[in-house]
Amino acid sequence: MSASLHEAVTPTLVSPGTATALLDAYRPGTDRLLASPRHTLLGRGTAAEIPHDTRPLARRVREVLDARRRAGAPAPIVVGSLPFAPDAPPSLAVPESVRWAPGLREDPLIALPVPDTDERTDWQVTAVPAAARYGEAVAAAVGRMRAGEFDKVVLARTLELTSPREPDLPAMLRRLARRDPAGYTFAVPSGPGRTLIGASPELLVARRGGLLTANPLAGSAQRSPDLAEDVRRAAALLESPKDLHEHAVVVAAVREALAPFCTRLEVPERPTLVRTAAMWHLSTTVTGELADPAVSALDLASALHPTPAVCGTPTEVARAVIAELEPFDRGPYTGMVGWQDADGDGEWVVTIRCAEAEGRSLRLFAGAGVVAASSPEAETAETGAKFRTFLSAVGASL
Repeated sequence: MSASLHEAVTPTLVSPGTATALLDAYRPGTDRLLASPRHTLLGRGTAAEIPHDTRPLARRVREVLDARRRAGAPAPIVVGSLPFAPDAPPSLAVPESVRWAPGLREDPLIALPVPDTDERTDWQVTAVPAAARYGEAVAAAVGRMRAGEFDKVVLARTLELTSPREPDLPAMLRRLARRDPAGYTFAVPSGPGRTLIGASPELLVARRGGLLTANPLAGSAQRSPDLAEDVRRAAALLESPKDLHEHAVVVAAVREALAPFCTRLEVPERPTLVRTAAMWHLSTTVTGELADPAVSALDLASALHPTPAVCGTPTEVARAVIAELEPFDRGPYTGMVGWQDADGDGEWVVTIRCAEAEGRSLRLFAGAGVVAASSPEAETAETGAKFRTFLSAVGASL
């Protein structure tokens, strides 16, 4: 990480309210906000966009950032999102200005409740597909896996929300951030008139100098408001053969993708637990040392994407099954969102627990990893639990 950026991201003195001030300053349109456990950034305006052509994406990003630095920009970064489909255009740009602060979880003001508002939104909610149809798709996938056609597929569904007026995206973002301040909260333009907004628990990969970190999540259980039951569910998840197998498949794929870039790669033997407000997840933190300092965060992210945690395995077979069984285009969902600087440092997060806003509509996404031991009822319930992160932020329900 460059010295100027390192100093901006990790100041020696942390003042209460520094991070929440950036959260409160976010405005939809050309603002881009990303908050991680390490830092919070707010980009304003658009100085340059990353073109969409046949060159490798990491090369396009590097060339644009190098040009901005030669033009006198002191510490240019690219910010935005990449879609699930590999041939779809990215939504990446270099902001005109960037403000940095520590992570939201370090700001004591993040614990303050969001002020009540008199505005109420009457949402009309349509499930695509309906829960019953989603269960049928899961059952069909399980049958094909038991016949040996493939090993895993991640199947998603959406909720399409419409209201008489445009939603208050800044208020929605503040609620998401306060619900899980230790996660990855984001709001970035995703196309003309569209905004991608969400709070993901999953780091795809981060690079700082010659070090990388990845944190694959796979295997989930819904949280319970009852403490004893919540602890029981967490303990059961740690011992679940189905979830441990699902997690092991993802970790193996991450190891295989990152090993060629590393002189050292450390992968714990067993997962631990990470929690959000709605879910427990099996988690493994992978760390490594890069063999080539020219390899950027986006190079690493591109090698990882899509992991079996959002697609399945084998990858190309799972992609085909997704295209066959999901009656919608995922767009940015299960792609990645993040940032990178001109030195190649950056963070890329798996785009889950999110929605795409356009006009008076919101499209929410949730998915579940389906393996041969899955049941349609359990996977449908899991997607319903994952929807709750966003539904609570917008005042809607299933």
